[in-house]
Amino acid sequence: MKTERKSCADGKGGSGEIKRRQTEREEEMRRRLLVRLELEGAVSDEQLLEFIDEEIVVENRKESIPLERRLSLRKVLFNSLRRLDVIQEFLEDETVTEIMINGPDKIFIERAGKLFKSEKQFSSREKLEDVIQQIVSRVNRTVNEANPIVDARLEDGSRVNVVLRAAAIDGPAVTIRKFGKVGFSLKQLVESGMLTEEAAEFLKECVWSRKNIFVSGGTGSGKTTFLNALSAWIPAKERIITIEDSAELKLQNLENLVRLEARRSTGEGEQEITIRDLIKTALRMRPNRIIVGEVRDGACLDMLQAMNTGHDGSMSTGHARSAKDMLARLETMAMMGGELPLTAIREQIASAIDLMVHLARKRDGSRRTETILEVLGYDRSREKYHVCTLYKRNRENGNLEKTKEQMEGSYG
Repeated sequence: MKTERKSCADGKGGSGEIKRRQTEREEEMRRRLLVRLELEGAVSDEQLLEFIDEEIVVENRKESIPLERRLSLRKVLFNSLRRLDVIQEFLEDETVTEIMINGPDKIFIERAGKLFKSEKQFSSREKLEDVIQQIVSRVNRTVNEANPIVDARLEDGSRVNVVLRAAAIDGPAVTIRKFGKVGFSLKQLVESGMLTEEAAEFLKECVWSRKNIFVSGGTGSGKTTFLNALSAWIPAKERIITIEDSAELKLQNLENLVRLEARRSTGEGEQEITIRDLIKTALRMRPNRIIVGEVRDGACLDMLQAMNTGHDGSMSTGHARSAKDMLARLETMAMMGGELPLTAIREQIASAIDLMVHLARKRDGSRRTETILEVLGYDRSREKYHVCTLYKRNRENGNLEKTKEQMEGSYG
């Protein structure tokens, strides 16, 4: 038994030693390639792959490398030099929906609503910081010790949040929310159980008839996906302006589309461009509809005023635990945007928003539509919103059902 335990320990140590040597070889090859790239100047991806192949041939002569390992090494080195290093594999994997990096040696991924810890690691904190700078520079954003928090996006629209060591104790924290290359349709949302066919048909009619729609829900509940699906039913001839903090929306089948994105001040002469600035300028761009990706501050007041000034069919999203909470949040955010009496703000909300759709994410990772409400007005004497609950998720069977007592329910 003693001999057997010793053998197991040796095997574990041997495996760790092999992995350490492989990492050292990768780093040495990467350093040589970086030197060569500096000497060569600008090279294409094809030329870089040729350089990598030459390096692998040299290493293979020193110590034989199995074919499978050589192919893997080729991809690892290329991703390290031209892509986003170890996370590139997850970005290309369509089953991965979220990537969470807690420092260089802890990477978690989400698949089908469940979290898994990856064995992948960055070679160093410096390498992770290089990848971060590569991401933010592509969208003209800046992150450093003075400004350690930034929101950015990848080329495919995936959302990126970065917190550097100045605020993240255990090393740079990066969260990437991936979006599919092809947007979901209402039909697919029905197939996934997020909607019923009846509710989907109703929403189509609301989009066609230019109802102002507000989608609420918690983090990861599918608000952006839902908005993209609704956009497919906007008439193709209409002129649409989208306004986002980081461009994520993928509106479908729209030719006359203008996409606007906010910008933070870089401290290098570039002024900040806020959501409020973009909403105001969008009103001068002759839009049929304005779609605000998400409201989270005083820009809410500008959005409500845009909806109330002839831009019917506009849409937006916001974070909340329920439709009732979303109404309260809209009030709070609108008050941040201007010194108006609460009653006036509530009347603006009731007049601007025709329909509220609330989404939720379940413990198993599935996303569901919880309620669809029609906002009918605001009762000043009772200080309550008058709403009509059109569809509601049945807690017993989990189905989204059309309610029988549609005129019940006032929020305030």
